[in-house]
Amino acid sequence: MVSLCRTRQAPSTAVATTQSNSVPPCCVQLLSLGMQINSACSGAPVTAKNVSAPVRPSVLPRCLAASDAHAVSRLCSSNKQQQQPCSLRHRRTACVCSAASARAVHSVAIQTETLQTVNVSLGNRSYPIYIGRGLLNRSDLLQQHILGKKVLVVTNETVAPLYLERCLQTIKAGGKHDVEVVSLPDGEQYKSLEVLQQVWDKALQSRLDRNSTFIALGGGVIGDMCGFAAAAYQRGVHFIQVPTTVMATVDSSVGGKTGVNHPLGKNMIGAFYQPQCVLIDTDTLNTLPDRELASGISEIIKYGLIRDAPLFQWLEQNMDRLLQRDAEAWMYAIQQSCLNKAAVVAADEREGGVRATLNLGHTFGHAIETGQGYGVWLHGEAVAAGTVMAADMSHRLGWIDQELLDRTRHLLERAKLPIAPPQGMTKQKFKDLMAVDKKVLDGALRLILLRGPLGNCTFTANFDTDALEATLDFFCTS
Repeated sequence: MVSLCRTRQAPSTAVATTQSNSVPPCCVQLLSLGMQINSACSGAPVTAKNVSAPVRPSVLPRCLAASDAHAVSRLCSSNKQQQQPCSLRHRRTACVCSAASARAVHSVAIQTETLQTVNVSLGNRSYPIYIGRGLLNRSDLLQQHILGKKVLVVTNETVAPLYLERCLQTIKAGGKHDVEVVSLPDGEQYKSLEVLQQVWDKALQSRLDRNSTFIALGGGVIGDMCGFAAAAYQRGVHFIQVPTTVMATVDSSVGGKTGVNHPLGKNMIGAFYQPQCVLIDTDTLNTLPDRELASGISEIIKYGLIRDAPLFQWLEQNMDRLLQRDAEAWMYAIQQSCLNKAAVVAADEREGGVRATLNLGHTFGHAIETGQGYGVWLHGEAVAAGTVMAADMSHRLGWIDQELLDRTRHLLERAKLPIAPPQGMTKQKFKDLMAVDKKVLDGALRLILLRGPLGNCTFTANFDTDALEATLDFFCTS
């Protein structure tokens, strides 16, 4: 159980305390992950030793190997319980952020009237995620993370008319920064090196130096492209994420994955490059089309399936509120998504193990996006269909029961998301595209599959290929 001290003073710190009869707080956070991961081909368990899930100690360990008890004990004894500011959205609602690293596990929260913050703990590259209403007007937040004088805002032709002027006013407040803008065409089909060249052209024409800051104002495509541009320009300049879609808010803006697509595979050209901060103005979600809103929900459902059963259950009870754009419901959904993502990234920044589980449904989904042509289906739509395919395969392997398969399909359907691939996706097309997935290692396809009760998954190459064949036969027309 977690208790928070509430306060109306801003800012003020409230330390979240974790209570357990016999398990130290940091161990509770480690054990609450509830997931199994298998190494590439051997099937040997890779345990989530330094992973903290949202603080729910009632979610007890299901997969921590006995041999790891010693390592967990050592971590507990060395844990300094460092306190870092942490909190999360509007309506005066307090929340908790759990962040983990090999050196420390801690849970703390800050509450103000309109702002909440989650910290992504990555040592000297740690950064805050600010969440609240009207944050695009908060020059005090944005400017403290702009480390040099020159700024380049990267946006697109859809977002620019809505939010660019407000963003520029916030950056320019006080007259300390020189700001340039580049507006790219909108859509996944433009997530390419050819289009990205426009960002570097503008940076060079404006004589931006190594102390410049790139700011991504837009959805996941803009965030990925701007981040990669910042990572490569003069071998790395500062950048800030200002996401304006659900997909970017709950997933892609956090964690430092940046890049562009290649005609043969999605996100194949890129780099891990962390932002200075993520600033989420929840008011921007009000201008999203219904289809974009639903697309992002697929990633929230993912967190519930792989590691956060209470979130999945909450989604089952509150899906209608999300589709009706209920502000309080969205606050909770964004909060829990950021907590889950921050915890996993802190434990495995470069996707060597546990972070790969965030790709549930993505191997099938990326094949759909590439096979159909980038932009035909939204990313979240492809992931939704891919998630149902992964759940179907998990059921065929005997790793989940029929009830969980049905609940997965039903919840995605209620979110107005596709639960099967488009007709043009043949079995052979799936196989060809999945063979070049980033999770393929030494020629072996590794998949994230559900295994055990709700909130558990496995990342493995050790599965009966007959189950994969059967799933593809079931979903594909030829």
